[in-house]
Amino acid sequence: MVKDQANIIEVEGLSKAFGKLTAVNHVSFAVRRGELFGFLGPNGAGKTTTVRMLTGVLEPSGGTATIQGHDIRSESLLSRAHLAVVPEEANVYLDLSPWQNIMLMAELHSMPRKQRIHNALELLDSLGLADRKHQKARTLSKGFRQRLMLCAALVTEPEILFLDEPTSGLDVQSARLIRRIVQEMNLKGLTVFLTTHNMEEAEKMCSRLAIINNGQISAIDTPRRLHSAMRSQQFVEVRFLGEPLPTLELQSLPGVSSLDSTGSTIRLYTETPGRTAAEIACLAKSKTLEIEHLCTRKPSLEAVFLYFTDQNKKEPAQ
Repeated sequence: MVKDQANIIEVEGLSKAFGKLTAVNHVSFAVRRGELFGFLGPNGAGKTTTVRMLTGVLEPSGGTATIQGHDIRSESLLSRAHLAVVPEEANVYLDLSPWQNIMLMAELHSMPRKQRIHNALELLDSLGLADRKHQKARTLSKGFRQRLMLCAALVTEPEILFLDEPTSGLDVQSARLIRRIVQEMNLKGLTVFLTTHNMEEAEKMCSRLAIINNGQISAIDTPRRLHSAMRSQQFVEVRFLGEPLPTLELQSLPGVSSLDSTGSTIRLYTETPGRTAAEIACLAKSKTLEIEHLCTRKPSLEAVFLYFTDQNKKEPAQ
């Protein structure tokens, strides 16, 4: 991997084995400063294990990684000095109030009193916890506990935020609020490392995605370029009023690789959907047929994810 001063996290050949089980197998990637980077994969793919190595919870079995230029093993304290972590399961102190939880985290990071009070009040208000700040944390729902975890992480003004499945199992309101706050903080310069198996969440939030499966990286790119990598899975969808064009004529259009239909809707798979749509319109006009519906479609991120993870399964690690 080429070293880049703009990279805030650099990972090279990172591995983790638990006995005979290899959970993470020589993964390499970089996260750019100020980026909202998505780490996407199914349950058990190696996402959480990778985060735990980067944040000092687990010792790597092999490979190297640096955070802000500091090696996670030889300079572990320095590598973790400006990061915060929100784990999948909220681990707040249940017998403390939200206010006490946040103050404790700020004090552990030696934040000045005036600054921690200001940050706490602002975060509690932004995340809808202001009227619950003196309740015991054990009385909060899962969604509110996860909001509290985010408050406790952000109060320290980290430069990097690790989020491990932050909206998994949450109510819709809490999930939307957490996504919005994270995106707003990212726009202000916070680097975010988001692990998720939620394809829609990853596509909406992330500037780049790494897809991991069976402990190995299958692909890294922007959501748009990952879509483009599956050009053959693009298609044109058409529906006619009355009698449709014969499928043989549609199949013979330039660039059409295959065709299928569901009811009256026909899909034509092609790497050039715009040109194919124009060809369909011209052909229909020449036959005096009326088109009820005509549009081009790209494969969903879910389809992209399945494509790359299937590819990964076909080439297992040696």
